[in-house]
Amino acid sequence: MKLKVLKNMLIILPSIILAAWGCSSRAEETGTGPEDNTAESVRVMELDYSEMSRNITYPATLMAYREVHLASASPGRIDRIHVEAGTRVSRGQLLVEMDRTQLQQAEVQLANLERDYRRVDTLRKVGSIPQQQYDQIRTQYDLALSNVEFLQENTRLVAPFSGIVSGKYFDNGEMFSGAPNTPAGKAAILSIVHTSQLKARVNVSERYYPVVNTGMPVLVTSDVWPGEEFAGKVLRIYPTIDPFTRSFTVELLIPNQDERLRPGMFARARLETGQDEVFVVPAIAVLKLQGSNERFVFLEENGRAKRVIVQLGDRFDDMVEIISDEINAGDNIIVAGQARLLDGVAVSVR
Repeated sequence: MKLKVLKNMLIILPSIILAAWGCSSRAEETGTGPEDNTAESVRVMELDYSEMSRNITYPATLMAYREVHLASASPGRIDRIHVEAGTRVSRGQLLVEMDRTQLQQAEVQLANLERDYRRVDTLRKVGSIPQQQYDQIRTQYDLALSNVEFLQENTRLVAPFSGIVSGKYFDNGEMFSGAPNTPAGKAAILSIVHTSQLKARVNVSERYYPVVNTGMPVLVTSDVWPGEEFAGKVLRIYPTIDPFTRSFTVELLIPNQDERLRPGMFARARLETGQDEVFVVPAIAVLKLQGSNERFVFLEENGRAKRVIVQLGDRFDDMVEIISDEINAGDNIIVAGQARLLDGVAVSVR
């Protein structure tokens, strides 16, 4: 029985081999085969330049356009403070009066020297006293006058500009010592801020130094006012690059007539740097090499996938700018099915 089965198999096996050889020959003749069945199905997008608005956004902390820490030039007792924190003040308004004892003594001394000076000046004109004596009295009088002016300025402290009192650090009758006592590390009786305009400083990457200019428009946003933008401009550009951060400082000016923004608020500043023609593709078309920061895309060329390393530029919603010397307008970039691809594999565009 076993011998019979073996004989049948020997008869059938050559027929199977001949049939397989015949199928292979027909496949070669018709140009079909396993390679066609393994081509990856992909979708492509033709690359073309898009004109996009360039902008750069940086975090910023808003600051008062002007801030002064008001203090007497010399220590002394505070006689009276006329304002409280939050009080609006006008330029030249009297804010603080210091003890007047020294000023009164200096004024009495000045009055006495003034009488002596006038008397000596009269005698000099008729030649009754030597020039040296006149010069001595004149010097004493000038010093006394200067001292009185100094004490007057530091006894009655007035607002140097219109603004708001942001800090009050003493009460009536207390001694001002001149020691630092403010958050800024300065000595002050009062702090005043100008808030109808605000400033902000941002550190901008050095690559943008050629395109950032004084007067350039800026849009500022704050989480306090979601969905709103406040227009400003570049006030000044610092002339040096920080060698550690590779950035330079830009100072911004933000009008704030309605005073909805306040010093100390966190904000984001967006600088519009103009229009540019760039290649933008769906962000999902860009792949990342695992374990590195290398980014790449696949192009479709003659039915094959070509792997191209790219650099990322700006992002525009769900689109991203790609930069590479190996891509050109008209290239077909694979935007779907690329996750399974290897360089050089066959692809089928659907």
